[in-house]
Amino acid sequence: MKTIIAFFILLSFGACQSSSQKAGTEKENYELQKAALLKKEQKDPVLFLSVIGHDKKNLIGQTVVKGSIHNSATIAVFKDVDLQLSFYSKTKALLETDKETIFEQVSPGQSKEFKTKYFAPKGTDSVALKVLSAKVVE
Repeated sequence: MKTIIAFFILLSFGACQSSSQKAGTEKENYELQKAALLKKEQKDPVLFLSVIGHDKKNLIGQTVVKGSIHNSATIAVFKDVDLQLSFYSKTKALLETDKETIFEQVSPGQSKEFKTKYFAPKGTDSVALKVLSAKVVE
C-alpha cells in the first residue's frame, strides 16, 4: 500500500515539474516572438506610421496644415517623424515639396496631432502628406 501511495506522489510530482517546464518554454517562445516582432517594426517605421491631415489659409496668407500621425505597430515606439509636404495646383501639378519633422513620441496604437504653417507657393490648391522616416525609441 505504501508503495502505491509513493508511486502516486512521485507521479504527481513529475507532472508538476513537466507543467512548470512547459510554462517556462512557452514564456521563452513568447519572448522570442516579441523580440522578433520588435526588430521587424524597428527596421522599417514607415510601414507602421500613417499620416492624415487637411489644410486651410489663415488671415495672413499662410497655409495651415493640421494632421494626425498614427502608429499601428504593436510594440515599437517612434519619435521625430519626418513628413513630406507636397503642394499641388488645381490641375494637380506639383509646385513644391518640403520636409517637416514632428518632434513627438508616438506609442503603439496611439495618434499624435500636429499643426504647421507655410507660405505655400502661389497657386497652391492642395497639400499631400507622406511619412518619410522616424527614429526608434530604445
